[in-house]
Amino acid sequence: MNDDSKLPIQSAALEATSEQSEPEQTESGAGDAKFTLSVSGGKVQDVEGKQPGRVVEYSTPRVKLIEEANQAIRLDLEPYPRALAAYNALRSDPEALAHWDMANYITMRKLGYNDHGRVHAFITGAASLAITELLLDAGVKTDIMESGVGDAEDVFLTIILGTMLHDIGNQVHRVGHEAHGVALALPILDRIMGPLYADPFKRTKVRAFILGAINSHDLNPAPLTLEGGIVAVADGTDITKGRGRKAFNLGSVDIHSISALAVDQVVIERGRNMPVLISVTMNNSGGIFQVEEVLAPKVIRTPMRKYVELRATTRPQGDEQILSRVRLDGDHFVMDLESGETVAVEVQDSQKKMQDAVTQNLGMGVQNR
Repeated sequence: MNDDSKLPIQSAALEATSEQSEPEQTESGAGDAKFTLSVSGGKVQDVEGKQPGRVVEYSTPRVKLIEEANQAIRLDLEPYPRALAAYNALRSDPEALAHWDMANYITMRKLGYNDHGRVHAFITGAASLAITELLLDAGVKTDIMESGVGDAEDVFLTIILGTMLHDIGNQVHRVGHEAHGVALALPILDRIMGPLYADPFKRTKVRAFILGAINSHDLNPAPLTLEGGIVAVADGTDITKGRGRKAFNLGSVDIHSISALAVDQVVIERGRNMPVLISVTMNNSGGIFQVEEVLAPKVIRTPMRKYVELRATTRPQGDEQILSRVRLDGDHFVMDLESGETVAVEVQDSQKKMQDAVTQNLGMGVQNR
């Protein structure tokens, strides 16, 4: 079910950066040193000491991505023993492993969707920690911290468990998978968190943030907490061609799989004006569908909106250049055309439009919610 040995070699990258004593200049304008991990020929190489930032290059066979992401996650959680213990328990939990495999079976084999199993869980887990680290480094307090429920360690524990379990409900059905995921995650969370939290009062409160993130990761409903927003945005960053390749090879030739093949790279780093900059590099302008339909709504409709810059660019050696750059400004895409013109277009959030239409047909105004 997860055999990717016949897939052509593809690569994508996920990177986060942070300051160090001898900074190098980046596009964001911040002086950032980079920690690099790379996979070549199926082996993890160049794993060197702990640094707050890193570049992660992903290469297929995609089963190797799990080990690559695992290395990045462990480095991020090293300063937080409780969160690291929770992660170690989760990655070896038989029930969680089975959930990931069955979620992948339903989404890929029965629906022809992209990867929603173990690889997606680990990649988004690494992305969510990179985002969390950048937010906390910028002095942003998440809801767990603002509410007095916990500290940074509880935040990291919540983010890694919530992100890696967010899609397990797909094994029941794609429809309602968020609520199914909450029910399926409960026994796993209780089993993992029980030994880590002696106080059941605090444990239950922290768990509430995890369940809320799972329930709202697909914006149905939209998340209310920053932790939920982090999980949703991390989920939206897994849009590279490696993710779409298997669905395409299985015969799912549609705008989702084709546009996913057009995204070469997603980079998460420190922004110039906001704590987080997410840059998407496309080999074909068709990849803008992934940005507009998958990633942008998860920035716009979550508490992450005021903390994230989002940009998309096409490689010069790609297809005929229609546009050179796209950036998110509020709820509009601002597009820089090759002609030198700038055009602003409202983000087409089709899921929100559908929800609004249902609400309107039922006669439920905002005042009745």
